[in-house]
Amino acid sequence: MDTYQLIYSSRPFGYDQATLDGILLDARRCNARDDITGALVCRQDVFIQMLEGPRDAVQHTFDRIRRDDRHVEVSLRHFSDCSARMFGAWAMLHDPAQSWLWSRSEIAQGVLDQTGVAGFMKVFEMLSDNMATIGAEGR
Repeated sequence: MDTYQLIYSSRPFGYDQATLDGILLDARRCNARDDITGALVCRQDVFIQMLEGPRDAVQHTFDRIRRDDRHVEVSLRHFSDCSARMFGAWAMLHDPAQSWLWSRSEIAQGVLDQTGVAGFMKVFEMLSDNMATIGAEGR
């Protein structure tokens, strides 16, 4: 079965710990059911997520996210086939996006719209490379 990767960004609406916990709970439940894996990088001003899995399941998941009122300004950043999953062990890895991600000022000034696919892939490659230090929290 072919595997696809999709990366999107959005702006959280009503972001707080309870909202984030709900998103992660929903994502992990649905993703496990639909053979989707991936990672969610988040903080109060930005969500950046990679979804991996069968094409139809990835597209259906993205469609559901676009309808979710906890996300605004949803932008597709990348969608293509891939040879292997980066986050195959995680129904949804959660990373709270500390200092290594763009600053709030850069996000507000539109850095996401200036970033190409390679820039978004670099974010997830860094996260994937650091999975050993993250532990099992995001599984």
